[in-house]
Amino acid sequence: MDAYVLADNKYRLIEVLTIFLAIAPVFAIIILGYGLRRGGIQSIEFWNFNDNLVYWLLMPALFFAKISTADLTGDLSDYALLLYSGFFAAILFGLFIGRGIQAPQASSLIQGSARFNTFIGLAIAEAVYGTKGLQLAVLGSALLVPVVNVTIVCVMVRQLGGSKSIFSGLVKNPLILSICAGAMVNLVGLNEVPVLYEITHILGNAALPIMLLCIGANLKVRGIRGSKKIIGFSMIGKFFINPIAVIFAALILNTDALLIQVALIFAALPTGVASYSLAREMQGDAALMASIITMQTLLSFIVLPLTLLLGQLVLSLN
Repeated sequence: MDAYVLADNKYRLIEVLTIFLAIAPVFAIIILGYGLRRGGIQSIEFWNFNDNLVYWLLMPALFFAKISTADLTGDLSDYALLLYSGFFAAILFGLFIGRGIQAPQASSLIQGSARFNTFIGLAIAEAVYGTKGLQLAVLGSALLVPVVNVTIVCVMVRQLGGSKSIFSGLVKNPLILSICAGAMVNLVGLNEVPVLYEITHILGNAALPIMLLCIGANLKVRGIRGSKKIIGFSMIGKFFINPIAVIFAALILNTDALLIQVALIFAALPTGVASYSLAREMQGDAALMASIITMQTLLSFIVLPLTLLLGQLVLSLN
């Protein structure tokens, strides 16, 4: 019995190391971006240009190329339920904890609990689970991105007020537009449109490494500002409530293991950098939002592998 336990523990340790090693290059590139911004390429204009290049061209190209050729004929209901269970559980947690907190800080808490960094998610899904993982992560983004953006904006408008320009911005969101365009091309049966597919495929391949560098460049480790209590609550919502909800949903659904693991990646991702822009645009607490993004991004290097291991343990017991 002792020998069996030792062998099992050794196997789990190997799993942890395998996941850490797969994820390590992703975070190494983020750290490289941080180093380049502080000690090499210090131009703010350079990094802003690359942010815009990824947001307006490279990521939409990646989404279009992957979704236009994905298999959309299967039943995605289980996958959607996994993803939405984590997201809406985190939203409810943020709303509950946010009672009694001033609206600007409460809005940052909700974003920090529920939103995710799509770019890190795609990179990690590919690093850990290969091409199939990346394909599922792109489909997950297609299911989540429109719902997340509309839900978060509606909650923040209710808390902070706002204008129709916020909603018009959603309609013009390049990620949402590329998701819709890719799905339309796929559903009419065009799939790999000559020339267009090759162009978007080449551009999409450049998206993830450039975006990871930009994420690192935008980290603000010094001058962390805002309530440590709210930052802590955001981490509970993001790294505990969100993944636990996905695991409970997985136990009920008893669905494909890879779907569950990719859904867990989304559940445990740090908050996306777009949260800062939205907080600033809607007169939320942008400084607090920046601190939440930075702290979660740094902590996610430890949390993500442990979350994936927890998912594997639960699946093995089910």
